Amino acid sequence: MNVAASLSSIATVRFPNCHRCFRSSKPLIPSSSLRIMSQFSSSPSASSAPPMSSNTAAVESKKSPKQPWLIVGLGNPGKKYHSTRHNVGFEMVDAIAEAEGISLSSVSFKALVGKGLIGDVPVIFAKPQTFMNKSGESVGSIVSYYKIPLKQVLVIFDDLDLPFAKLRLLPKGGHGGHNGMRSVIDHFKGSRDFPRLRIGIGRPPGKMDPVNFVLRPFTKQELEELNFTFQDGVEAVRILLLEGFNKSATFVNSAKPLEQCG
Repeated sequence: MNVAASLSSIATVRFPNCHRCFRSSKPLIPSSSLRIMSQFSSSPSASSAPPMSSNTAAVESKKSPKQPWLIVGLGNPGKKYHSTRHNVGFEMVDAIAEAEGISLSSVSFKALVGKGLIGDVPVIFAKPQTFMNKSGESVGSIVSYYKIPLKQVLVIFDDLDLPFAKLRLLPKGGHGGHNGMRSVIDHFKGSRDFPRLRIGIGRPPGKMDPVNFVLRPFTKQELEELNFTFQDGVEAVRILLLEGFNKSATFVNSAKPLEQCG
């Protein structure tokens, strides 16, 4: 045992469960005495730095910057598809970004992209411009470049199997026949473990082909109803990033349907 190192450590007082240590202004043992005592020590590691304690490591880790969330809306680019049912994911992302004062004004990774903060959480908004069936090319590239964990990737898209204007937040799942989600899952190497916000667009009337239905624009009345859905989506994302998935899912999935005006 290194006598000098042992005696020197007496000058540092540590308290359990505390990240700080308190040093006396004067050494308890004169430095001249320590030099003499050190001559009797045969330990080769006497001058090596002590290992970082678990408490110190925890403090250091807390100082590291937060990893960003990626909020993706799925849709098709171009005026032809603007305000169609299949593009409601784009519309929701626009509503959330606008509410948070974030502009999707840059183009990168084959997507319209905007960066900012929600509270103190960094966030990246993206609207892939690859067309729906190749959405994963864009989303996968963003996730890979920024090393975003999949649990912090929220994908927003339209869902034929939900009633119109209904929201559903889920922690994971399949593509449900949605080609955009199928592409995203493929580019996540088959992983389905990422949250998604589904927006109900309802079922096609009569025997209408679902492909034609999803490319139909919303009516004026439907757009008015969707405004309330978008407001809920804005709040849901804020809760998700700042308070966690469970609270956000409770807010979204227990929401009462809008009352129709008579």
